[in-house]
Amino acid sequence: MITKSKQSDFKDIYEIINDAAVAYKGIIPADRWHEPYMSEDELQKQIADGVQFWCYHKQGTIIGVMGIQDKSDVTLIRHAYVRTVARNKGIGRKLLEHLSTLTEKPTLIGTWADATWAINFYQKNGFRQVAFAQKEQLLRKYWNVPLRQIETSVVLASNNFDKT
Repeated sequence: MITKSKQSDFKDIYEIINDAAVAYKGIIPADRWHEPYMSEDELQKQIADGVQFWCYHKQGTIIGVMGIQDKSDVTLIRHAYVRTVARNKGIGRKLLEHLSTLTEKPTLIGTWADATWAINFYQKNGFRQVAFAQKEQLLRKYWNVPLRQIETSVVLASNNFDKT
């Protein structure tokens, strides 16, 4: 079952993000890794900035989360994570499909360039990687990330995203 997150889900969202993000350790640049991967403070800031989390529940437990954020002319998919013990069971796909029904706007997703499993997941689910030159422009326009993260990330776009 997929539900919109409530304030009482904060602890579970925080735990899932940091549990699942361990997959990035040793993959993303060492200067971008920190413990925990996302602090409670940063998660609060993301929510205050308009990231709305949706939760995948199984037997009363949240095992996957994915955020969606409206950014005027596009929608961003943010912070897509599934508990390590529940990976590769279609949960991410179900969350992505659900969030895709919530908007008619073009959808963009940013992820780490070396996280090939994440890129492959989004491509398998209908997203395409934008050209290198466009990536920086999009990350600067729609995200608030440091230059080093821009350098080491990619952006994927839904089919209704205009390339120009």
